[in-house]
Amino acid sequence: MANTETALKEALTSIEGTTGVALVDYTSGMALGTMGGSKSFDLNVAAAGNTDVIRAKMRTMEMLGLKGEIEDILISLSDQYHLIRLLKSRGGNGLFLYLVLDASRANLAMARHQLKKIEEDLEV
Repeated sequence: MANTETALKEALTSIEGTTGVALVDYTSGMALGTMGGSKSFDLNVAAAGNTDVIRAKMRTMEMLGLKGEIEDILISLSDQYHLIRLLKSRGGNGLFLYLVLDASRANLAMARHQLKKIEEDLEV
């Protein structure tokens, strides 16, 4: 089992094209940990903003009566992928992993697979 810092470091170093990663509490919008990012890309601001994405999707699913669980949410920009993975592991309720990828270097299928593995090993 990996702690938060170890899991974030693993995501940043092992997932090709990753430029930033965060563990976020979507009930409060607070990042519990971040790695990467840049002066022009504040992971704390992005983490808080993406909590609204999750809340909106959950409300929509409820209104539609959808019973499935969200695995991940992908936002594709012209030069980046933003991958939001809700934690299902024990103790991970209300949390998500947020990954920012350089689209020119990333393999999206592999990133999703590796992020799922990191989630499984994460101890919150």
